[in-house]
Amino acid sequence: MTSCIIHFLHKAEEGFLAFLIAAMALVTFSQVIARYVFNSGAVWALELTTFLFAWLVLMGIAYGIRIHSHIGVDALVKKFSKNGQRVLGMISVLASLIYAGLLLYGAWDQVIGIVYEYDFEAEDLKIPLWIPQSVLLIGLSLMIWRLLVLAYGIITNKTLGMALGDEAQDALEAYADLDIEEELTPSESKTGEDK
Repeated sequence: MTSCIIHFLHKAEEGFLAFLIAAMALVTFSQVIARYVFNSGAVWALELTTFLFAWLVLMGIAYGIRIHSHIGVDALVKKFSKNGQRVLGMISVLASLIYAGLLLYGAWDQVIGIVYEYDFEAEDLKIPLWIPQSVLLIGLSLMIWRLLVLAYGIITNKTLGMALGDEAQDALEAYADLDIEEELTPSESKTGEDK
């Protein structure tokens, strides 16, 4: 039951991120058509696109932690033993938690303490500004949750650390998957040189 709920939440998160990308593309495309074909356009489109992009980035940070797509330099870390990698991974996670916690504290102060309290409004969309800015609270809270899950994985020996995206390893695996039917023999390479 729990795995079904988690699976559903993961799919909902991916769907929401896809919706944000599609909405940004649709709004931007419609404005290009409106401006260059009909010599018109919506004043609120740029602001909406900016808010959608902010949501995409801040929700995407937590998503990147979940699917291990963030890139990092771990050449030195890989030289350590498994236990050393776990210790360095936990230090990295704790540093990230402190950073995200400070950002969340500042975001709470900004969104709730200023924008919501004084009832600021978005300039062009004419909606309460705390609504689009709430992504700061949601995205950073989700990021902290994902980091805590990662810390739990390190403590329980399920992972060594941040599990960063490894482009070199991905490239090697993609190269190994290529179906190479023929390789040149030394005699074939000599005949190629003679020509």
